[in-house]
Amino acid sequence: MSHEKQWKNAGLFLLQVSIVIINTILFAAIWYAYYKGQMWGTTFYRKGDYLLVLLYLCLSGVMTKLYGGVDLKTSRISELIYSHVVAIFITNALMYIVILLLTRRPKSILPLLLVTVLEIIVSAIWSYMANHLTNRLFKAADVLLVYDNEEAFKNGKEIIDRLAWRFKSVGELKVTGQESMDKLVSKMKETGASALMLCGLTSTQRNDIIKYCVENDIKAYVRPNIGDFIISNVKTVQMANLPVMICERATPSLFYVAMKRAMDIVISLIGLVIASPFLLITAIAIKAYDHGPVFYKQVRLTKNGREFKILKFRSMKVDAEKDGVARLSSENDDRITPVGKVIRACRIDELPQLINILKGDLAVVGPRPERPEIAAQYVEEMPEFSLRLQVKAGLTGYAQVYGKYNTEPYDKLQMDLMYVNQMGLVSDVKIILATIKILFMPESTEGIAAGQTTASGKVKIQ
Repeated sequence: MSHEKQWKNAGLFLLQVSIVIINTILFAAIWYAYYKGQMWGTTFYRKGDYLLVLLYLCLSGVMTKLYGGVDLKTSRISELIYSHVVAIFITNALMYIVILLLTRRPKSILPLLLVTVLEIIVSAIWSYMANHLTNRLFKAADVLLVYDNEEAFKNGKEIIDRLAWRFKSVGELKVTGQESMDKLVSKMKETGASALMLCGLTSTQRNDIIKYCVENDIKAYVRPNIGDFIISNVKTVQMANLPVMICERATPSLFYVAMKRAMDIVISLIGLVIASPFLLITAIAIKAYDHGPVFYKQVRLTKNGREFKILKFRSMKVDAEKDGVARLSSENDDRITPVGKVIRACRIDELPQLINILKGDLAVVGPRPERPEIAAQYVEEMPEFSLRLQVKAGLTGYAQVYGKYNTEPYDKLQMDLMYVNQMGLVSDVKIILATIKILFMPESTEGIAAGQTTASGKVKIQ
């Protein structure tokens, strides 16, 4: 069985690599056919041409991987195509800058645009074929959902239902107490399950189940708990000839702190210059609609619970919270103005936060800043929520990129802790680049259920 898995994984890897190679060949063709002859003064030697093509290969591979263009096991065809479109545009835009530097004078972008269109067409065809080949190579697993509470059941069921081509549900089992392993083994024999989806289980319950799965070559998909993320990237040392894991508050190096702040200043300044036309147009539109204030300030929390006033374009009615109750925007929220709907969909309402970044209240990357009133409600249900304030809040972050506006707070907390325990310049750059992908995905700005503010997703009566 292990050899079969190895061959399947090797086949999947070759399938993933193939699209990067194909797109690189298309770029190489246009380089040799047009841009190579436009070099300033003289042309490259052969090795220089090879290096440029290699640069494209590496850049294309990184962008395709970053934006999920090779996530064949978990993405739909439409998601794959969208990922490739974003990756191709960014890769070719960067390569055009390289070409301009090499030729030292403006060159027609039309040949590169032609290649871009061809790459998108080829990638769309590849996405369709690769998706079907992957599904034939990796059959849907007969999965048994094992859970400990109703919220965990809902999460596990959602994963199985959304990835119907990857999982075939054969049953559910709620486990509690010491008899859980006997019940589980019996249920697996009854259903013929080849995989388990473990959700909401304690460490003690999971340890026995995972050990059984490894010994019997059964794949286990595990929904982690908060504690798993806290120790996900801890330092392991030898003490008295024994391995010891050191858990402590996030303490990034001074070099990282300095570089991150420098990056924040540069990005916010460049962002404000580039976005200035959009800032002006948006301000005029908001003012013209109801003659109310263009901006609004709101108290938010950042590192160590420090309060600051966040600056955003006003997207709601002037008296949106006249009752004094803090609440998140909900689906079909009638407080949002027509102008507000547009700027929220395009994320333009967030642009004034570049000023907060420049001032040092926010970082470009970090956990989303919450309002004190709402954060207090979250802490009531999950005290671990305060752990996300170990670092400065950010304009974008792991939870904003890989979650949605209406992703439940517990799940967002897990994502934020993933960032806190793995933060670094590389992680920050990845998140910044990944943010581009979600800018035009409307589901990432969906509102929550009306009235929801609690960690569990239930409506809290004010």
